[in-house]
Amino acid sequence: MATHTLFLLPGDGIGVEVMAEVEKLVAWLNAEQKTDFATDRGLVGGSAYDRHGAAISDADMHKALAADAVIFGAVGGPKWDKVPYEVRPEAGLLRLRKDLGLFANLRPAICYPALADASSLKKELIEGLDILIVRELTGGVYFGEPKTITDLGNGQKRAVDTQVYETYEIDRIVRVACDLARTRRKLVHSADKKNVMKSGVLWDEVAQAVARDYPDLRFEHILADNAAMQLVRNPKQFDVMVTDNLFGDVLSDAAAMLTGSLGMLPSASLGAPDKASGKRKALYEPVHGSAPDIAGKGIANPIAMLASFAMALRYSFGMIELADRLEAAIAAVLDDGLRTGDIAQGGKSIGTEAMGAAIRGKLAA
Repeated sequence: MATHTLFLLPGDGIGVEVMAEVEKLVAWLNAEQKTDFATDRGLVGGSAYDRHGAAISDADMHKALAADAVIFGAVGGPKWDKVPYEVRPEAGLLRLRKDLGLFANLRPAICYPALADASSLKKELIEGLDILIVRELTGGVYFGEPKTITDLGNGQKRAVDTQVYETYEIDRIVRVACDLARTRRKLVHSADKKNVMKSGVLWDEVAQAVARDYPDLRFEHILADNAAMQLVRNPKQFDVMVTDNLFGDVLSDAAAMLTGSLGMLPSASLGAPDKASGKRKALYEPVHGSAPDIAGKGIANPIAMLASFAMALRYSFGMIELADRLEAAIAAVLDDGLRTGDIAQGGKSIGTEAMGAAIRGKLAA
């Protein structure tokens, strides 16, 4: 059996605690399910800055490039608020995305039946919710140049961020969304701001051209601000939504909170398939942040981290049946009434390790 290599980057805060549950799961799978995962650990974010003076070292970046999949925890915290901008904790994640060529970010927003009451929206609006937001990840305003702050004198400054997209960047992300929609409800919404932004005009022009290659899909345009409103008004109208880096960042967080907790949701970031092997570079991470207020207390919710690993099983290793089993084990634990504090709604809650053990127990049953 070929060895599958995982490079683990726990990061900061609760990233360390939830990553420990992935390591326990991998060890269990190797022992009980006869998988052959080999793991290595590195530093990213604030922990990397403390050790190396950079948000990720060149050596760890090399390991990430060599791995079959990167499993990422979370970065950041008040401790590093004053570090130089170019080495801030988040710069480690941005470098990983850029150097690995991870242009497609998949952000599912799934409402587990047992948690329908945890959402801030009415139960009937979100029960059965299953949205996939496909966010372009390596272009747009986060990477466009020039990106400057200029001192104009007299106490005035000018800040500039540049929104840049080229045809190929839009084409490839829309194709990812359409390919995924073919495995779901065959509905795609493309979100932009073509009414006020030239990049939006190009986005829609390219997206509509791609859509003509997918006549079996229903392909709809939506303005990004309307998409935000509709996510709150009637979220179940959406299946797959594709959008740019900035709007994708905002809309995917809004969609995540429809489900009741950021601690519940995974994500995958994928590169282009290798022409020879067909394999993609990939990074998997929970949607939640480093949560420094609860770090070290053993109460963080590991479900998003474990569900991110399930996405790795599905997209990087083709272990569809095992991914399905892991996702079913998560749902079964929730059906049993087990909760971490973020989703306990005032009831009794269990800690990080107990939740991880319960999910492994359902897998073993």
